[in-house]
Amino acid sequence: MEQFKLRIITPERVFYEGDIDMVEFNTTEGEVGVLPGHIPMTVVIKPGILTITESEGTKEAALHSGFAEILPEGVVILAEVVEWPSEIDAERAEAARQRAEERIRSHTPETDMARAETALLRAIARISVLK
Repeated sequence: MEQFKLRIITPERVFYEGDIDMVEFNTTEGEVGVLPGHIPMTVVIKPGILTITESEGTKEAALHSGFAEILPEGVVILAEVVEWPSEIDAERAEAARQRAEERIRSHTPETDMARAETALLRAIARISVLK
């Protein structure tokens, strides 16, 4: 199978760099799966699971926010936060999920709903990638 380059960069490190078969992640427009030769586009990342398909198998990570440049020869993801399952504290993720759900439930005029919903999506991504 034809492969293409994937590079994922955070402010702290190069999270991933390699040749892959496919990459899947959530965008503000919906879920996207990218194969070699994809049409050029730039997308805004929405919190969710990042799935990287390599010739040896698949890897998953929790991808929280950022931008992706998709070109026929590769994808560059500039991520604010992305975590491998081994880097996630399950108890902290569950506590964050509960806090976000409570903020949404007890919605008051001063609640920043967009921020609470994003926090919930991030917590769910962390918990989901651990399963």
